Amino acid sequence: MFEALSDQLNDTFARLRSKGRLSETDVDAALREVRIALLEADVNVSVVKSMLARVKERAVGAEVMKSLTPAQQLIKIVHEELIVTLGEDEAPLARPAAPPLVILIAGLQGSGKTTTAAKLARHLKSKGRRPMLVAADLQRPAAIDQLEKLGVRIGVPVYTDRGVKAPKLVKGALKAARSDSLNVVIIDTAGRLQIDEDLMKELAAVHKAADPDEVLLVLDAMTGQEAVNVANGFLDYIDLTGLILTKLDGDARGGAAISAREVTGRPIKFVGVGEGIDDLDAFYPERMASRILGMGDVLSLIEKAETVYDEQEAELAAAKMRDASFDLEDFLDQFQQIKKMGPLQQLVGMLPGAGTALRDVEIDDRRLGRVEAIIRSMTQTERRDPKLLNGSRKRRIASGSGTRPQDVNILLKQFAEMQKMMKDIAGGKSPIPGLSLPAMGRNQKR
Repeated sequence: MFEALSDQLNDTFARLRSKGRLSETDVDAALREVRIALLEADVNVSVVKSMLARVKERAVGAEVMKSLTPAQQLIKIVHEELIVTLGEDEAPLARPAAPPLVILIAGLQGSGKTTTAAKLARHLKSKGRRPMLVAADLQRPAAIDQLEKLGVRIGVPVYTDRGVKAPKLVKGALKAARSDSLNVVIIDTAGRLQIDEDLMKELAAVHKAADPDEVLLVLDAMTGQEAVNVANGFLDYIDLTGLILTKLDGDARGGAAISAREVTGRPIKFVGVGEGIDDLDAFYPERMASRILGMGDVLSLIEKAETVYDEQEAELAAAKMRDASFDLEDFLDQFQQIKKMGPLQQLVGMLPGAGTALRDVEIDDRRLGRVEAIIRSMTQTERRDPKLLNGSRKRRIASGSGTRPQDVNILLKQFAEMQKMMKDIAGGKSPIPGLSLPAMGRNQKR
């Protein structure tokens, strides 16, 4: 996401860094390029104008001109004003005085509304909540079937009743949730291909029956500024408390995400970053601004790792790395953990500077799949002792994994190099010439 915008902004700021001092002309030229980059990313014109006016007011003053690092100071100002545009602070879900927390999900057909309702339930369940999904989209029977299947998949109850109207169904769902001590109710409402009076009347009736704590509008980020227009259309009829942007991983421009908060006055609360059921993240303006400017998002990367890594298993893997006993069996285990964190391209984008440094490097998860297939075609004994792999065994492994014996050899060579590097580090030898490291044996304090 934001790939094109990030590349253009990084190119602009790279040219600034080569200048020792910045004149007002330099600042104007840089902001002109930033303006073009934002407009090409489909950011709302008024949002671009407002943000850059704030940047220029600060940039042409002593804050930049008298700084020892003017280029860095200008980037810092752009970063801070981008955070303001995105919403400044995280907007958490409401906390009702008494459970359950009632969330009404609204949106047009095709925006990913039903799937997002299930993703939100999965997200809240992972945080220790006890959610219920309510299939209140009675206009589209397929939506009920879809929600029921998703509910089974994530282990969340789905309340359905095809024989009543949506308001009565919602009241029944709330009663059932309280009876079963469930503390979150997520209501999937009907959608249309466009905003119309019938849609809004039905939504108003469900809203009255549910009396929700949150009304979240699901918007398709791929539609660009049209997503913001849809949000304003809903606001003409119903008071929204927040937005959820879906398909953000498929929009390299990201204009809707940058514009939505300032144009609608409603915070973005969650973003869909992939097709998987776990690919829904809370929206943090500061982290998103950092990613747009190529500064990475280490905090989100750490949080993803914490959700998939078992602390004891991680400690055991670290111990094996320290005494250089890490084998292909361990490598496969770690490989599985990394896959759970999401697509590699997405993870790399969270590393500071990686978007620029690896711009021309193709990161293909399918290649990693071939590595996994090769290791899985080995016996457990072979994984633990790759020296056993003679020509015959390598041909068998290649045949079983749909690869070539050369691919097996390349993997074994790379793994041997990694083992050597681990052994060197464990013995205090740095892989970087001229840098010494303390030895890291089993009893070494960390």
